[in-house]
Amino acid sequence: MHSFITLSFVSSLCSTLSVLALRIPFDVHIQTPASNPTTHFPRQSSSNGIVPVGNTQNGFYYTNITLGGQNISVMLDTGSSDLWVAGQVSGATDTGSSLKLSYAVGTAAGDIYTAPFELAGQSVSDQAFLLVTNVSSFSTNIQSEGYDGLIGLGPNTGSSIYKKLDGNSGNNPLNRIFQQTSSSSNDYITMMLSRKGDPGSNITGQFTIGEIVPGFENITSMPQLPIEKVYEVTDVDQHWQIVTNKNNGIIGPDGQPIQYSSIAPKAPDGTIVGVLDSGFTLPQVPRTISDAIYGRVQGAEWSAASEAWLVPCGQLINVTFNFGGVSYPIHPLDVSSSDFGVTFSNGNPACLGTFQPVTSAFSLLGEYDMILGMAFLRNTYTLINYGNFITGGSNSNNPYVQLLPLTNIESAVNDFIQVRLNGQNTINSPQYALLPASQEQHSPESEAEKKQAYEELVLSRWPYILFGGLVFLILLISYCVWRCCCRRKRMAKKAAKKAAQQKGDAASAGGYMSGPYAQLHDSQSTASLVMKPMRASTVDFEEDYGKDAFARS
Repeated sequence: MHSFITLSFVSSLCSTLSVLALRIPFDVHIQTPASNPTTHFPRQSSSNGIVPVGNTQNGFYYTNITLGGQNISVMLDTGSSDLWVAGQVSGATDTGSSLKLSYAVGTAAGDIYTAPFELAGQSVSDQAFLLVTNVSSFSTNIQSEGYDGLIGLGPNTGSSIYKKLDGNSGNNPLNRIFQQTSSSSNDYITMMLSRKGDPGSNITGQFTIGEIVPGFENITSMPQLPIEKVYEVTDVDQHWQIVTNKNNGIIGPDGQPIQYSSIAPKAPDGTIVGVLDSGFTLPQVPRTISDAIYGRVQGAEWSAASEAWLVPCGQLINVTFNFGGVSYPIHPLDVSSSDFGVTFSNGNPACLGTFQPVTSAFSLLGEYDMILGMAFLRNTYTLINYGNFITGGSNSNNPYVQLLPLTNIESAVNDFIQVRLNGQNTINSPQYALLPASQEQHSPESEAEKKQAYEELVLSRWPYILFGGLVFLILLISYCVWRCCCRRKRMAKKAAKKAAQQKGDAASAGGYMSGPYAQLHDSQSTASLVMKPMRASTVDFEEDYGKDAFARS
C-alpha cells in the first residue's frame, strides 16, 4: 500500500509539474524601439517539408500552421507538447472536454476541439487542440509579439490533451504526423533560429519535418546524442534532454571548465543534463554556473527585479558548451542581450545576462539541471528524432538529438565589435579584463530556492528511497518469519524430548511392576550416574531466560 501511495503521489506531482513547467519564464520584457516595430511573420505555407520561422526581436519564434482551413501563426515550443490557438477556428468540432494550461506569463484555458491540421506539407484530418477564447491573463500581448497560439513539439507523454481524451484521439500534432507515415526513417524535425541585430549572420529561421535544410546536410554526420530518459512513472516530465561531456560540459569566460555536480541521479559524474527548449527566451542554468559566467565581470550587478545578472554592454563574454565531443560556442551577442532595456542601479544602460539562474523552472524531480533556450539554440542547427517516443508508431529506435554548430568564434567577435563597440576594438582594454577568481561575485540564493533544493534532494531520489524501504521491509519480515520458525522448532524439540522422557518413565514403571528383576548397577560406576536437570537442557533454559540454569546468583 505504501508503494502504491508513493507512486501515485509522484505521478500526480509530475502531472502538475508538466503543466506548470515554465516555457517563457522571464520577468523582464522585450522593449521594441518605435523605429523598429514588430514585424509579423508572413502568413505563408510550404509543401516541401520546410517552412520559414519568424523572429520577434530574438524573444519569440513562430511559424505558420493551417487549422480548419485558416492560416495561424504559432510559437514553436520544443519544451511542451500541446497545441492551442486563440480566437475562432472555422468548422472545428467540440469534443466536450475542457482544459487549463498554466504558463509563467498566464494561463491558456478553453475547450478541446478537433479540426483539419497542416504544417510543413504534412496534414492530419482531425487534430485535437485547445481553443482559447481569452488570453488577457497573459502578461504580454501575444498578437503583438507575432503569434496567435503555441505548438508543443515535445514528447507525446507530456501532452495534457492526450491525457484528457480517450485513446489516441488526443495525440499531439507531431505524434499524429509520424504515426500515420509508413516509413520511420524521417521521424524527425529540424529547427534553425535567426539572430536579429547580427550584421554578419546569414542564417534564416527555418523549420522542417522529415527534411534537411539545403546546405546543412552535414548535420546527419554529427554525433547522435541519446535522450536522457526519465523514470517510466514520471514520463509526463520527459523532455528533449541531453548530457554534456564529462568534466568539461561548459567552458567559462576564463577558458576553464565550470565545475558543477548534477542533481539528476542517473547522470554520469561530471556531466550536466540540459533540456532543449525553444520556448525559453533566457536559458536557465544552475546558479553556480550563472555566477561563474558573469560574477567576474567588472561592474556586473545582480538584479533582483530581473532575477538575472546585468553587465556592461561592451563586455565580450565567451561561453562554450560541449556535447558528444563537439564544441558549441555561444555568440557573445547571445551571452548578454541589449534587447531588454534594463539599467544598472545608477540608471546607466546595461545588458542582461541571458544565462539566468534557474528559479521557477527548477526540476523538483531532479530530471535535469538546465534549460537551453533560444540564446543557446540560435547557435546550433537542431535535429530531433522522435524514435520510440511516438505513441502507437512503428519506430522502435531510441530517440536522439543531433546538433550542428553555427557560430564561428572569429566572425562572432567581429560582429560584437561592430554592434556593441561601434567598430572600435577595445575588448582587450583593462576595463573588460575579468576579475580574479577570488573576487567573483555570487548572486543571493532565496529561502524558496533552498527549500526547492531540499525537496529536490528527496523527490529526485524517491526510487532509491522506495527501493531501500522495500528492502528493509522484506528483511524485517524475513527476520520475523525466521524467529517464528526457530521458536516453533525449539518448542517442537522440547515437546519431543518431553514426550520421549514421559515414554521412558512409563516404560521404567511398567518394567518394575511386571518385568524381570533388573540388576543394580555398581554404585561406584559413573557410567549411569549422569545428572539430568529438570528442564530438557541448559541451552533451552538460557534461550528462554537469558542465563545459565546453574549459574550462581
